[in-house]
Amino acid sequence: MGQYVVSPATHPSDCGRFRASFSLLRSRGNGSYCRIFRLDKLFDSREAARMFAVTQGWLQTSMVHPPAI
Repeated sequence: MGQYVVSPATHPSDCGRFRASFSLLRSRGNGSYCRIFRLDKLFDSREAARMFAVTQGWLQTSMVHPPAI
């Protein structure tokens, strides 16, 4: 997504639902930036959790001054 690499991930929860997370990587010149976002929402399917992570990653990279999640 532009100058960022967004990697979505899903994780099963104890109750049989799924959690979403994504990592955000940016490399510029000699420096790099990596941040992992773990989201609190629970989803009924792995695909729903993955789509939420992708959407949140896209929103995070498209904001000029993104808020911390």
